Amino acid sequence: MKNIELFNDHFQNFKVYGLPKAQMIIADPPYNLGKNAYASNPAWYEGGDNKNGESALAGKEFFDTDKDFRPAEFMHFCSQMLRKEPKERNQAPCMLLFCEFEQQFKYIELGKKYGFNNYINLVFRKKFSAQVLKANMKVVGNCEYGLILYRDKLPKFRNEGQMIFNCFDWVQDSTTPKVHPTQKPVPLLERLIEIFTDKGDVVIDPCAGSGSTLLAAANTGRRGYGFEIKKEFYKLATNRVLRYKQPLLF
Repeated sequence: MKNIELFNDHFQNFKVYGLPKAQMIIADPPYNLGKNAYASNPAWYEGGDNKNGESALAGKEFFDTDKDFRPAEFMHFCSQMLRKEPKERNQAPCMLLFCEFEQQFKYIELGKKYGFNNYINLVFRKKFSAQVLKANMKVVGNCEYGLILYRDKLPKFRNEGQMIFNCFDWVQDSTTPKVHPTQKPVPLLERLIEIFTDKGDVVIDPCAGSGSTLLAAANTGRRGYGFEIKKEFYKLATNRVLRYKQPLLF
């Protein structure tokens, strides 16, 4: 099996592909913002400037598939594809979700129904805020949020014995082509993968989008597998990760 695989399919069909169980699942599931998807995005305005008036994207949704996303089906997939907790300490798997602020609480409760009894909340601090484009906004948001969900044992932790604060800087990514509206920085994903996995471990992204998680997995010597249902994003992501489809070299 290749070390990087992206499938143009829904994650519900995972059994067809015979994937290995993951040490870590990373996902940016749909926020289901509907027609407000671009509300805090510069693309709402022509040229990203509110002085120019609204663009064609104002009042539009990111993806026409968002409304079909079922969080319970997603959590079922994660519970099935995350490897079982081993007896050894400091080896347990985990999943990491990027999510909207209020979504955190919904996934914490939903996770408990699928055996994920524990969580660590994460904050990703940006040096910018798209909300400053809103003339009526005074306190503006510059953070994204996330969750580490795990079953009972603390996840595998690799940081040379040093603690880590739960507030991460949103690393700028000036290298990776921007091909997706909710694309995450590859350096940030690399850092997260390195903290919670070892080289050779399996990382799965069920909502792969731009393929950034798979690219980060390849860059750090992990095996990455992902699903992307939208054909146009699958093609763009595949063009970026194809050169990493070779045996692991370590």
